[in-house]
Amino acid sequence: MTTGPVTFPLGPFTPHDKNPIMSPQGDTWESGSVYNPAAIVVEDKVALLYRAHADDIISHVGLAWSTDGFTFEREAEPVLSPSEEYDRFGCEDPRVTEIDGTYYLTYTGWDREHALLCLATSTDLRQWTKHGPLFPDFDTFQPQGNDRPGPWSKAGGILPVQVDGKWLMYFGEGSIWLATSTDLLHWTPVTPDSEPPIMAPRRGTFSDFLVEVGPQPLVTDDGLILLVHNAATKNADGTVRYTAGQLLIDPARPTEILAELTRPWIEPTTYEDTHGLVSNVTFVEGLVFFQDSWFAYYGQSDSTLAVATFTPGKDRWSEVRVP
Repeated sequence: MTTGPVTFPLGPFTPHDKNPIMSPQGDTWESGSVYNPAAIVVEDKVALLYRAHADDIISHVGLAWSTDGFTFEREAEPVLSPSEEYDRFGCEDPRVTEIDGTYYLTYTGWDREHALLCLATSTDLRQWTKHGPLFPDFDTFQPQGNDRPGPWSKAGGILPVQVDGKWLMYFGEGSIWLATSTDLLHWTPVTPDSEPPIMAPRRGTFSDFLVEVGPQPLVTDDGLILLVHNAATKNADGTVRYTAGQLLIDPARPTEILAELTRPWIEPTTYEDTHGLVSNVTFVEGLVFFQDSWFAYYGQSDSTLAVATFTPGKDRWSEVRVP
């Protein structure tokens, strides 16, 4: 479970001056793009579970380790790869939470028609048991709708502590929803997709087009829930721009937002952020407290992998330019 000081808003975060910290390599499964990583601290090391693919854009999940949070050594082979009908064209965009020695990994299974939020578990981050799609009939793009008919779900962030005897998961691309579980394997949406979500796109803001759950939620020092989310606007030419925000939620009323950032805390600024497979994207999926600092790991334009850091007690909002 993530430990460390958590206040709202969390930050300010400063992108590492040597980004990207990981890029495509070789001529096989990670030769095209390396991005969108989950992160967790294991025995004084940061482990990244990152998305990677060759030019075929069939995604796998790789594993890399670091003793400083910046320089990573990759394992040679992916730890999660397409093997089922529902993920035969990609295991994408992982998020990870550790509870009582078990790692719970949510990822997107892609069959080139539907994106389905899936679950896998492990005790060592290398051998994973797939448990299949969690919400096979759910469309998280409601109420605004999606261009594709049928079910669609992505992005599951599991809170590492129980609330009133239940586990909570915030999930969704398009809009953000809540699900609960008693065993961490079987999840039930709190409201059906025919009812309003917890958060939908905010017209005229940095989340005008869509919102999507980021890393696993955190518990703040005063007992509230902090949820980092990704957000996007869509330009007239059909291109998108992804940034990230933060939400504050009372666990006693977990479907209601108490507060939210009205401007992004990270946004595309560098060449890698603004040029790539899908340009103008900073997409956060990993967040850990490590060596007295917070490390936020994110994908740059669906092509490379970067990190931004925040040291509590040292970094101050008044000393940085807020995006």
